[in-house]
Amino acid sequence: MRKKPSAPPRLRDSALSSGAFCGLVLAGGDGSRFGGPKAWALLPDGRTFLEACAATLLEAGAVRVIATLPPESSDPEIPGLEALPLPGPGLDMFASLRFGLDHLIQSEDWERLAVLPVDHPLVAAASVEALVAAAGRAVIPSYRGKHGHPIAIVREVVVSLVCGDLPGPTMREVLRTVGAVDLEVDDPGVVANCNTPAALAAALGRGESAQF
Repeated sequence: MRKKPSAPPRLRDSALSSGAFCGLVLAGGDGSRFGGPKAWALLPDGRTFLEACAATLLEAGAVRVIATLPPESSDPEIPGLEALPLPGPGLDMFASLRFGLDHLIQSEDWERLAVLPVDHPLVAAASVEALVAAAGRAVIPSYRGKHGHPIAIVREVVVSLVCGDLPGPTMREVLRTVGAVDLEVDDPGVVANCNTPAALAAALGRGESAQF
């Protein structure tokens, strides 16, 4: 059972005044629909999905970026990215999320978090900037009325997730509970779920498939 802290960690004044945010890339899946872990799938420009997601969050201004990775993964040594292999196979996305949050909550220099699944490598940095700047305990991007990723949540929600006060069992349920708001963005990347080679090719508007 998770130990519940008596009070949420206090934010540093610098974080409160600057609106600092962290990024969490969920990349711990085995990629069974893709033919291998999507963290290592390649975009046409030669970057891995993981490299692209990390670069987007860092370009948007994240003060820290962590990625959950498949168990026993070696550190990909991507500049600015902290690798966090999952403790074992079979964790669903919500359990992987909470595992990453357990590590992020130890630092006090941020007040918002952007959570980006690795199968959304085409998101624009400007969309992340808009999400973390928007008002609301949780913010969901939408493109032409369709919800996408990443989501942005405030530290208060992260603490509640870590403590178990928001048990889920899915992030959709958590977002409903905290009253998430929608933010329309002019970015098809937020709804480009590249969870198969064919989906990536469709998102890119070409017949290419991803490689490993």
